[in-house]
Amino acid sequence: MTSCAENGCTIADMNLHVSGTTPNPHHLLVLLAVARTGRFTTAAESLGLNHTTVSRQIAALDKSLGGRTLARTVGGWELTDLGRKAVRAAEDVETAVATINAGEAEADAISGVVRISATDGFSAFIIAPAVAQLRRAHPNLSVEIVTVTRRALQHRSGLDLEVVVGEPQVHRAEAIRLGYYTLGMYASVSYLKEFGSPAGIKELSQHRLVYFVDSMLQVDDLDAPRRLVPGMLDSLSSTNVFVHVEATRAGAGIGFLPCFMADHHPDLVRLLPEDFAENLPYWMVLRPDSLRQPAVAAVAQALRQRTIAVKDALLGITPLSH
Repeated sequence: MTSCAENGCTIADMNLHVSGTTPNPHHLLVLLAVARTGRFTTAAESLGLNHTTVSRQIAALDKSLGGRTLARTVGGWELTDLGRKAVRAAEDVETAVATINAGEAEADAISGVVRISATDGFSAFIIAPAVAQLRRAHPNLSVEIVTVTRRALQHRSGLDLEVVVGEPQVHRAEAIRLGYYTLGMYASVSYLKEFGSPAGIKELSQHRLVYFVDSMLQVDDLDAPRRLVPGMLDSLSSTNVFVHVEATRAGAGIGFLPCFMADHHPDLVRLLPEDFAENLPYWMVLRPDSLRQPAVAAVAQALRQRTIAVKDALLGITPLSH
């Protein structure tokens, strides 16, 4: 899509001049902040304003445009169709202001805050190094990561992109498959010396499982241990995969672990790889308008490149090198 900054169109040309009053550019920037954070309070903090001022300026913008730009959802505030048009104009205003503030130097569009929701392992081994490398070229970029294992949200207020396990079922979103990773059964060397190594699936039922808390697991694709070895009882459960790895290393039981996290620990042994090699996809989910933001687009591309670069490690073929 061609932006107003590129073709010289005005806000009125974008059907925003609706009620006879030209929108205040500052109000457009306030809307942009709310759209990116999903909350008035968070947007107010980022702008150095108070919640009441943000609410009042959004109301003034709505009045000038002749309609609502935001709709309340369970997760926060989402843009209406009119709001999405207004945000596109706001991004052009933001770009113009950044160019002015940069003086004669070319403004770096890849700047500001990008907010991501992703699983623990992906955040540590994919996002962190990808962002670190990206920031070397774009030091004004900041990335916030919320680590969680869940289905893709229907409303992504306050998030620029999500990374989830399993194909997402979402509307008004763009979903991109990043790649696959493999889960396998592991035990520590000390555990196997004490309790012996299972020769097959049936013998696994004699051992305890280290894995997710079953009642809190929201991702159907991650139910392999309960599906394949239903008789295996829990030993230590956690919502954090790093706890799974360390508990398995400590001998708490047999862990069902991502190979890319387990394989670089020499004290862990993979068990029954022919029977347990669950390949699961990582998907990236974004709001339709997110990729129009240079910073979000750059981060998304960096995640895709990093995932491709460590493909063999994710599949458990070679150890992951940092």
